[in-house]
Amino acid sequence: MLRTPTGGAGHGTAGSAGRLVSIGTVLNQLRDEFPEVTISKIRFLEAEGLVEPRRTPSGYRKFSAEDVDRLAQILRLQRDHYLPLKVIREQLDGRAPGEPIRIPAPTPHADAAPEGPERPTAARIGRAELLAAAEVDEVQLSEWESYGLIAEAPGGGFDAESVTVARLVADLGRFGLEPRHLRAMKAAADREAGLVEQVVAPLRRHRNPQTRAHAEATMKELAGLSVRLHEALVQTALGVRLH
Repeated sequence: MLRTPTGGAGHGTAGSAGRLVSIGTVLNQLRDEFPEVTISKIRFLEAEGLVEPRRTPSGYRKFSAEDVDRLAQILRLQRDHYLPLKVIREQLDGRAPGEPIRIPAPTPHADAAPEGPERPTAARIGRAELLAAAEVDEVQLSEWESYGLIAEAPGGGFDAESVTVARLVADLGRFGLEPRHLRAMKAAADREAGLVEQVVAPLRRHRNPQTRAHAEATMKELAGLSVRLHEALVQTALGVRLH
């Protein structure tokens, strides 16, 4: 049975002991480790009873350092172990103070690659695990696939990015955004990916292994910048401020 640490680098802090911070500040603290997290996600976790921030007399949420640490644990358990929220809540609420979180052993996937040197380094999960991680049913997943929002990786199974996409699509669905509404986002993402590929393609074809390795690092950096630009443009268009 696996265990995940309850402290260390990556956990958010809400400043000095006893200090309460806004949801925008919490978002900024979590973004370094969880770039996909949104204010809507934090509010959803609150609605599901996984975190209980304090409220000011005017109704604003205020989070303690313990609240931010708990949010980081929840997001980490989702990202690293694909656990559904029900299981995460049981694990966090059922343990004694200071007790490590116990991660249920995953169910082996029938199509999973065998152990050994030929096993791919990227972890993949099966269809049932993806459904549990995103907390959706087969009908919803099939609809997402029909619109090209999610697809199995070559060789079968779903990678970590697919899990992230599934969760975000599910979160957007709670606001009434259907897969057909998200086709434009998918098309825009494909265009951005194509632009990045054009930049790194010459580096990938280079004979020098170091240059090819640099291509991968460049691709990751460009992808990160593209995501940040997209977020900033959407926020600017909507006049959204996080503070």
